[in-house]
Amino acid sequence: MDAWQDEDNLKDNIRVASPQNLLERCKLAETCLTKLALKIPAVTDDLANSTEIAYTAWPDRLYVLDRDGNVAYKSKPGPYGFKPAEMADVLKHLLPGPSSQAASPNLYSASR
Repeated sequence: MDAWQDEDNLKDNIRVASPQNLLERCKLAETCLTKLALKIPAVTDDLANSTEIAYTAWPDRLYVLDRDGNVAYKSKPGPYGFKPAEMADVLKHLLPGPSSQAASPNLYSASR
C-alpha cells in the first residue's frame, strides 16, 4: 500500500497501491465508479497530477451559483463540512421542476 489512504478507508479495509501508469490509474478510477454505482462522467488526471496542481484550492468547498452568477450556496470546508442535503435543497429551489418553487437566489449566505 503506497497510495494516500483516507482514515475511513483504512477502517473499512480499503487499501490500494499507487498506480504506476495512466492505464492503471484509469482502471482504478473505473473500479471506484463501478463500486460506488456512480452514473456521472469522470475524468482522470495524469500521473504528474498537473490538473490538480493547476486548479487545487484549499480548503475544498462546494458552490452553487444561481442563473445570474451569484453564489447561492457555499459549503463549509470539506470534506467534513460538505452537507449534500443543504446543497440539494438550494438546487431544488433554483431548478425548475414539479417539486421546486421559485425562491430567493441567495438562500445561503456566501459568508458561511
